[in-house]
Amino acid sequence: MPLEPTMIWRLCRAVHAAGAFSGEGARRYGGRWNSRGVPMVYCSSSLALAAVELFVHLDPTQAPSDMVAISATLPEDEPSRAIAQDELPPDWWANPAETRALGDAWIREGSSLSLRVPSVPIRAEWNVLVNPLHPRMAEVRIDPPQPFVFDARMFERVAKK
Repeated sequence: MPLEPTMIWRLCRAVHAAGAFSGEGARRYGGRWNSRGVPMVYCSSSLALAAVELFVHLDPTQAPSDMVAISATLPEDEPSRAIAQDELPPDWWANPAETRALGDAWIREGSSLSLRVPSVPIRAEWNVLVNPLHPRMAEVRIDPPQPFVFDARMFERVAKK
């Protein structure tokens, strides 16, 4: 029985939308699941989770006005790999060195196009890492970017303090 297609979400500034699935930003700066120099695309399993994942990195006093949401669909017969929380060290969210080593190894192996990993802000939810170097990357259907606006109340409460 074939696997269902998996839709994933990514939020970014509009100026970066064309390269949102290149892995270039993560390659330049590194992240929780990759070291600097290793390309990776960070996505979420829902638009809401993508918003929370980005929100925790924003200036809480200023809502960005230039965001876009991009959905993409992974090939339907792509095997799903996942790293469950019980496979990670007890404090995995506080020690990114260990998660970077896992992500770097996954990219090097090239064993799958995507890898599901637990979210830090909402640990019961899943983010989806995409390997932009994988041969099946060309089969990912990337939809056109759509404007995305955070609810202003998310920023007003902080600004009023």
